[in-house]
Amino acid sequence: QVQLVESGGGLVQAGGSLRLSCAASGGTFGMYVMAWFRQAPGKEREFVALASWNGGSTSYADSVKGRFTISRDNVKNMVYLQMNSLKPEDTAVYYCAARGRGGYYRAAAEYGSWGQGTQVTVSS
Repeated sequence: QVQLVESGGGLVQAGGSLRLSCAASGGTFGMYVMAWFRQAPGKEREFVALASWNGGSTSYADSVKGRFTISRDNVKNMVYLQMNSLKPEDTAVYYCAARGRGGYYRAAAEYGSWGQGTQVTVSS
């Protein structure tokens, strides 16, 4: 099973940008669908974006479409989330997740591997 470690979170002003990174190890990275989720205090974990095994297909939550971009590097075993035009409502812990079977799903229960999360705080 793949192990995931996120980095790149922090404090940023509204309108700013951050790039999150997720390093994968212990599995055949190119076989996994990779996704980002986030969880704000008192709220359920929600889907943010996903990328197919080669990054050729991506999908985004409506709330981030046009502002966030997911990408992956199968040589470096990395997945990224570029976040632009950040808003205070983007404040959350962001998690990287991997799904080892086919299909593109937005439900957290469909993903078997998770990182520990990285905090993103957007000030107004």
